[in-house]
Amino acid sequence: MAHSTFSQVAVAVPVGNDLSVKRSVFKTNSLRFHDKSWSPVSALNLNLRGTRARGWQTVCMSVPQTSAPKVSVAPLDLEDAKEPPLNIYKPKSPYTATIVSVERLVGPKAPGETCHIVIDHGGNVPYWEGQSYGVIPPGENPKKPGNPHNVRLYSIASTRYGDSFDGKTASLCVRRAVYYDPETGKEDPSKNGVCSNFLCDSKPGDKVQITGPSGKIMLLPEDDPNATHIMIATGTGVAPFRGYLRRMFMESVPTFKFGGLAWLFLGVANVDSLLYDDEFSKYLKDYPENFRYDRALSREQKNKSGGKMYVQDKIEEYSDEIFKLLDGGAHIYFCGLKGMMPGIQDTLKKVAEQRGEKWEEKLSQLKKNKQWHVEVY
Repeated sequence: MAHSTFSQVAVAVPVGNDLSVKRSVFKTNSLRFHDKSWSPVSALNLNLRGTRARGWQTVCMSVPQTSAPKVSVAPLDLEDAKEPPLNIYKPKSPYTATIVSVERLVGPKAPGETCHIVIDHGGNVPYWEGQSYGVIPPGENPKKPGNPHNVRLYSIASTRYGDSFDGKTASLCVRRAVYYDPETGKEDPSKNGVCSNFLCDSKPGDKVQITGPSGKIMLLPEDDPNATHIMIATGTGVAPFRGYLRRMFMESVPTFKFGGLAWLFLGVANVDSLLYDDEFSKYLKDYPENFRYDRALSREQKNKSGGKMYVQDKIEEYSDEIFKLLDGGAHIYFCGLKGMMPGIQDTLKKVAEQRGEKWEEKLSQLKKNKQWHVEVY
């Protein structure tokens, strides 16, 4: 359901038959009621002293403001636990879950394939936003004959309620790992990623062995619902942030009403490689005061030096704002391939020095304050 709030707006309206001021004065911030335009006093460049003499009067009226509708979720007892669930299922006794759906997320011009995979755990493997599941692909570990494959960890890309909002599914964002022979340039299936290919090739109804959930470093701190959260992702590293943002902006969670700022930086190769872009764009439209979204497209955009645009270039572009927000207590999160961090750290160090600060000291303080969250793989 959409929620309506009411705000008082002062408006200047003609009284009696004085309609000498034409509608053309109402140029900005105009509010329409049926076929009439009304405009806030502040938007009118008029001297309103002595308005009564000229047949004008200032009145107040309530204007309904509709916020975006949110989705009801269940079961709400998933909010009751004081501590996150951890390692309910271990590698030696994993949970057998079921694949619900596998959907290609990227367009035809994206390098590589990334899939959104929904897994039914029946409510038996609960998790919190920012945690990971382990997946054990079928087959035998080639390095340890007779033993199962090692566990592969994947950040969960949904809230604790899952994409069906009933607490029974979890979603993973998986890029298919494909190996190309450097000499021939051809794909070598024998060296392809075992688990990512198993997941991307799976069909609804297939069984999947999962462990976990695991991880505490990327949990969303909810003690202050008005906090600022700066999220920096490359590729599938956007997974935990999709969970955060659905909890903030899509779901109606009685115990968590987000009123702060969420700022997402997403780095991918090109427009076709963007992940969950429709969801993020909708939050931008529905919650412009609470959400910011900046994309770095390395193959389609140039940074200020004329090179490829990476997330660290976007961070540098907004560095003043980011540092001020961090000084004010903002949380900052990084998720993606571990190769993203050196460039980002170099940029942050350079910006800190330009501001007359020592980056190592600042970083140490951010970690001490639990504002710094990193999960790279």
